[in-house]
Amino acid sequence: MNKVKIEPFQVIGISVRTTNENNQAAKDIADLWGRFMNDKVLEAIPNKIDNTVYSIYTDYESDHTKDYTTILGCKVENLHTIPDGMIGKSFEGGNYAKLSAKGDLMKGLIVNKWMEIWKMDLDRMFTADFEVFGKKAQNPTDAEIDFLIAVI
Repeated sequence: MNKVKIEPFQVIGISVRTTNENNQAAKDIADLWGRFMNDKVLEAIPNKIDNTVYSIYTDYESDHTKDYTTILGCKVENLHTIPDGMIGKSFEGGNYAKLSAKGDLMKGLIVNKWMEIWKMDLDRMFTADFEVFGKKAQNPTDAEIDFLIAVI
């Protein structure tokens, strides 16, 4: 695990309010990804910096056991134009713990890594945590995903 400093950034994408209770987030986030792919959201995001997709967890009610918002989107140059049905949001950045997971996205790679993270003794901020789906994530059976967790 590395400690990294994240600069402030802005994203545009689609979102869902969810919870980890009763495995609800697994269903909601899978549905959100389905919408992201089927509705070609990536292509519709204006002012993208690049095609890296961010899965951001934010607006935590308290911690990972309560409600939070998941946003799937891309970093953008500005929030001047937000298409209908999408949201734009600014993030302050800050100190983050950076972890990675490598393997098959279809075999619970993301969920398993989060279960590990939830058990770690991290001084979490619960402001905005995110996964980065960049070039190394192109092959779903052998993907490498970075996880960035906001810490004090």
